[in-house]
Amino acid sequence: MKNKFLILSLIFLFYGCVGTSSQGVFGTGVSVAIDPRSIGTQIDDNIMQKNLSARILLKDKKYLLSIKIKVLDGRIFLTGKVEDPEEKLQLTKMAWETNGVRSVKNDVFIKSDFNFKQSAKDILITSQLRSALIFNKNIRAVNYNIDTYKKKIYIYGIAKTKDEQKEVIKEAKNILDVETVIASILLVEDLRIQKD
Repeated sequence: MKNKFLILSLIFLFYGCVGTSSQGVFGTGVSVAIDPRSIGTQIDDNIMQKNLSARILLKDKKYLLSIKIKVLDGRIFLTGKVEDPEEKLQLTKMAWETNGVRSVKNDVFIKSDFNFKQSAKDILITSQLRSALIFNKNIRAVNYNIDTYKKKIYIYGIAKTKDEQKEVIKEAKNILDVETVIASILLVEDLRIQKD
């Protein structure tokens, strides 16, 4: 009976952490089948992400919608908006306190007045880049997550080669009205543990 419970618990943990659909690590991006990281690394990253998310939500529930967290190979990426600089510093500190963290990149912005026109433009920029990545045969689009804020594109993901990494950045720079491209694209060879 204990063995059955243990097996069911492990199955639940595996599928609860990793997912079986195209949800993968980036939420709507990397699927388990094509993610170059080992299953163990994917699970570790997912546990780190859930741990940090839970601690941030315990601090203040308003962060549920305003802060996005991504963990990739032990590297934590924070995006979103906060009210003041002190909050941004606290989020960075919490990220560094996460067990197993290798680095923290905090791209959280201090809120300014909401501008519907600017928000619509940012959504359009994100959509255009997503389409460009999908139609480019040299890029595996599902391996990338895109955020746009005030005409600045933030790209997170895994590239198989340096050429693919350069191609993603080139596509982003070709989008009309983009002012800055900030890419956090890791190469498969730079990951700690890769699939065999």
